[in-house]
Amino acid sequence: MPFPIHIDILDIIFKGLLIGIISSAPMGPVGVLCVQRTLNKGRWYGFVTGVGAAASDIIYALITGLGMSFVMDLITNPTNFFWLKISGSVILLLFGVYCFRSDPTKNMHISGKKKGSLWHNGITAFLVTFSNPLIIFLFMAAFAQLGFVIPNRPVEMGFGFLGIIIGALVWWFGLTWLIDKVRGKFDNFGIQIINKVIGSVVILISLIILVGTIFNLYTFHY
Repeated sequence: MPFPIHIDILDIIFKGLLIGIISSAPMGPVGVLCVQRTLNKGRWYGFVTGVGAAASDIIYALITGLGMSFVMDLITNPTNFFWLKISGSVILLLFGVYCFRSDPTKNMHISGKKKGSLWHNGITAFLVTFSNPLIIFLFMAAFAQLGFVIPNRPVEMGFGFLGIIIGALVWWFGLTWLIDKVRGKFDNFGIQIINKVIGSVVILISLIILVGTIFNLYTFHY
């Protein structure tokens, strides 16, 4: 396999990892449920909750990637692609602001202490996440901003989607590990702090890429 292909694969895997983390990190209903289950039932029950959410997210990521691949002739036009990246940056910026300002503990579902099976916890998390197709807009923004969709490169795209799965699982594994370590000190305020930190990071990244795109300092190559 030629050397440039290796570079493309490493690049798309890294972008996939970022997308997987960005799509999983905000403390939405499933994020709060994951924290609650970790505290009430144990770390692995929280982790399989994240796995269920990741399974739903990858389905929507595949749908988004397939949809964008149909309009790649339009997207690969330099002017159109410039405005697509600008739009993606603005959408992610607004998402970061919303994440920072929102309170995920309001009207949240309270997880009971009855454990149930790991399968049950994972499937219920999948269904909760899958019931919110608005995640597609987040994937569209992230794909556009990071130049994730590569036309006629199924191998590289396969590795990219694998990166999304790995990024999501790394996030859920790390979150449940942290919650398990500080379980005696973690409460609703902790959930709010995590959400504000995540929102701040998304805002910062979006602003950096937005400014870089405007001044042609940040470019993507296909």
